[in-house]
Amino acid sequence: MVRPDRERLGGIVEVDQTFIGGVTAGQRGASTNKVPVTIAVERDERDRIGRIRLEVADRPNSAEMVEFTAEIAEPGTIIRTDGASVWLRLTLMGYQHEPVAGIHADEPDQITPGVHLVASLLKRWIAGTLHHRISHMHLPYYLDEFTFRFNRRTSTARGLLFYRLLQQALDTDPHPLKELTGR
Repeated sequence: MVRPDRERLGGIVEVDQTFIGGVTAGQRGASTNKVPVTIAVERDERDRIGRIRLEVADRPNSAEMVEFTAEIAEPGTIIRTDGASVWLRLTLMGYQHEPVAGIHADEPDQITPGVHLVASLLKRWIAGTLHHRISHMHLPYYLDEFTFRFNRRTSTARGLLFYRLLQQALDTDPHPLKELTGR
């Protein structure tokens, strides 16, 4: 569902991570065995949420988030993040970095509100559509589907959406059942 030649995000982009998985009693965030997902949210000229990008991360709060940001955002873009030190490299890479120290914030959800909203919608979609039944192996495909749907949420040409999806399916290499199921 993802075009390989899709445009990069620009303008103002919020980036942070969320965690997908079940409840882990007594643990929060990176200390759990949940899967970290990096979320980038583009803000339009009226400060509304535009396009998004999602990616499964190998480790929480690693330099991998900076590499993901460099892949999906145009150089010169304003990148808003929490105050983690891993983000300091963004300025050296040609981005305008606007960190907000999140650990001491009165309302942590207001640091990157677009990311928190998308994370909430993603988790609600997983619960309501997939009934919490996702495998780690297929999580990138679910994230691609959510991104495809989210980025086209305001489209009025449903027929064109189906045409684009069909076009992308024809341009994609086939995946045998053995590869899809891991058997």
